[in-house]
Amino acid sequence: MHTFTAYGRQIRRQIAGRYYRISIKQRILFSFIALITLSISAMGSFSYWIAAQEIEDNAYAGSQETVSKTAQLLDSRLNDVALSVQSLMLSDAYRKMMLDVFSHDVSNYYVHLSDLQYVLSQAMFNEPIIENVLIVTPIGDFYSTTQIRAQDHSFYDSELYGLSKETPGGYWAKGHYDRLFTGGQRVVSFVIRGIYENPYTPISNVFIVVNIRENRINELLNQGGQQAGWDYYLVSGEGEAVVESRWPFQGRFPWKPVLAEAATETRAQERSYSYEGKEYLVNYKSSTASPGWIVSGMQSRDQLLGKLQRVQRITLYVIAVFLLATWLISGQLTSVLLKPLLKLRRLMRKVEENQLSVVYESRYEDEVAQVGYQFNRMMSEIKVLIADVKAKEEDKRHAEIRALTAQMEPHFLYNTLNTIYCKSVMGENDDVNEMILSLSQMFQIGLSGGKDLIPLEDELSHMRQYFAIQQKCYEGLFEYTVTIKDETLLLRLLPKIILQPVVENSIQHGFSDRTAGGRIDITVGRERELLHICITDNGLGLDAARVNLGMARAPQSKKGYALFNIRHRLTLYYGAEARMEVGGEPGKGSRTDLWIPSEEEK
Repeated sequence: MHTFTAYGRQIRRQIAGRYYRISIKQRILFSFIALITLSISAMGSFSYWIAAQEIEDNAYAGSQETVSKTAQLLDSRLNDVALSVQSLMLSDAYRKMMLDVFSHDVSNYYVHLSDLQYVLSQAMFNEPIIENVLIVTPIGDFYSTTQIRAQDHSFYDSELYGLSKETPGGYWAKGHYDRLFTGGQRVVSFVIRGIYENPYTPISNVFIVVNIRENRINELLNQGGQQAGWDYYLVSGEGEAVVESRWPFQGRFPWKPVLAEAATETRAQERSYSYEGKEYLVNYKSSTASPGWIVSGMQSRDQLLGKLQRVQRITLYVIAVFLLATWLISGQLTSVLLKPLLKLRRLMRKVEENQLSVVYESRYEDEVAQVGYQFNRMMSEIKVLIADVKAKEEDKRHAEIRALTAQMEPHFLYNTLNTIYCKSVMGENDDVNEMILSLSQMFQIGLSGGKDLIPLEDELSHMRQYFAIQQKCYEGLFEYTVTIKDETLLLRLLPKIILQPVVENSIQHGFSDRTAGGRIDITVGRERELLHICITDNGLGLDAARVNLGMARAPQSKKGYALFNIRHRLTLYYGAEARMEVGGEPGKGSRTDLWIPSEEEK
């Protein structure tokens, strides 16, 4: 018995070991083979359910495309009508008529009526959907003589005129009986106030009314292509029928959510709505030509599915049984299969919380385990890389500080000390005191406690101390101005010792042939949220193209190194957001522009 138990334990260990070594793909295949066997018996009936769903989806998608095309076609025709009205208002006959309207001259009424015939005929010829056009003015109505005007109805007493006061920019009126012309046809009207291109004329009381038959609108609704069983309607934002012919509802459009969603240009998750105990698939698209109108398509869901519904109900019961069995079995299988993945996900979440000491462990040897081991190696490399980056960043920081300190050229310090000595010997103690104080303040601001960034106010103070020293060394050589357009910019942070090398170039090179008359102007302003500093001088000038080319690479000598150093530091700190441009011509001075983003934008 003991031998049999040991043998069974050994068999289980072998089976377990083999199971741990197979791939996850094979485990999934073996685990779900039972589910596939159970499901295959239901595939026939299940396919009927899929077919029904596909029929509904395809019908709905096709109708949605049709509604969009119909709305585009309707908008195109309505916009064409509006363009025809604009063309009419640009005609010479209309202009002459408007001049008489503003002067209240009725003597030329019949002349204008005759002159406008061609314009009106041309508008109706270009847009065949136009039934008639009426120009209403205080000196009389103008219309095509082929139409019969209803003399007992004035536009100014109609509902259209009242709506015109609410929407003076022009509007489309929903379907109504035409009271302005004989025949009593149902029409859709476009009403717009007549204008005349003259800034000195007041707003006119002239209106242009364009009528379109409702049956023409119906033709447009069905012209984009109609699917079997689908009906298309034009609805106002309040749910009223814009075109009443073929209107199937008693009163207003029954589905308010559709109207609200169409008004806000959102698409609802639901597409099926109930009306009088029946389900309908509903599509919609707002009109851009008349924002208050909505093109809607509707089809009975029962009519669409037909006999498939009975088959669908039967198969649903079968599917429910198999789904229950599948759920009971797959719950256990999923927990086993996904356990290593969930474990790895938990480790990754800990890494997101900066817990870099996590390690993945597993007794499996499948693909997920291999990913886990790769994860461990990656974490080890990340820790090494982080340590290296920190060390390199620290070295880079110290190197940059040394480079900034090296901006103070030794020959400047020697010349300054020599000048201080000479003035001391000559007894000019006041100048000596001022130069020593300025030099001390320059070093204090330049060192700035080891900080890389200092306020613009301190940078300008550093530059002013430099100017004070140079004016003592080169008395009467130059003058300078500092203009600050926005005082709030003085608090902006920027890399230190950016400005002094630029003005040093102006003094040392720009004024090398002068003994007096030099001028340096510094302007500080804001340009598109960037700090803009402009430094100009009236010195010897320079070859801007050669200097800009030289700033793109490190110079081989100290000449030109200051500008390269500034541009390179800006690029390292801000990237492409910071710019430096040098301009000027030989003999015409030089200009240096700096654009520096704020610390928050970096």
